Amino acid sequence: MKNIFTFFVCFVIFNQANAQVATDSEIYKQLKSRDSLLFDVGFNHCKIDEYKNFISDDLEFYHDQGGLSTTKGNFLQAIRDNICSNPDKKPLRKLMVGSLEIFPLYKDSRLYGAIQNGIHDFYIKEPNIKAYKTSSAKFTHVWILENDKWMLKRVLSYDHKSPE
Repeated sequence: MKNIFTFFVCFVIFNQANAQVATDSEIYKQLKSRDSLLFDVGFNHCKIDEYKNFISDDLEFYHDQGGLSTTKGNFLQAIRDNICSNPDKKPLRKLMVGSLEIFPLYKDSRLYGAIQNGIHDFYIKEPNIKAYKTSSAKFTHVWILENDKWMLKRVLSYDHKSPE
C-alpha cells in the first residue's frame, strides 16, 4: 500500500511539473502574442518585416505538404511567394479557440524555451466573396529564449485536412 501511495504522489508531482502552463500565465501570454505576430500580422496581413525580430536565422520549418525550409531566408521567401503574392486570393489563418498549449522547457531549473502546440484553420479571401475554409492543421513550435527574447527555432505544420 505504501508503494502505491508513493507512486501516486510521484505521478501527480511529475505531471504537474511537466504540464502545460495556465492560460493566464506570463509565458502563455508572451507566446500567444508571438503567435499573433507570426500569423495575424505576418501571415494574414503580409507584414513580413515583423518576422525578422523573432525568427531564428537557423529556423527549420517542416510542412507535411510544402516540404522543408532550413533557413529564415527560405521561410520568408516562401511566405512572400506563396502567402502574400496574390491579394485577389489571399490565404488567412485563424487559431482554433482553446487549442493553444504551452509547455515550458527547463535546464537546471532555468527556463530556456517552450513548446507551443495548437490547431489552426486556413481560409481563402477573394474580392467580394466571404472567406472560405480550405483546411485545418496542427502545429508545434519550439521557442527558445535568447537574451531574454523569444525566438522561433523549429516549426512542425502537419495533419492538414480539407474541410468536411
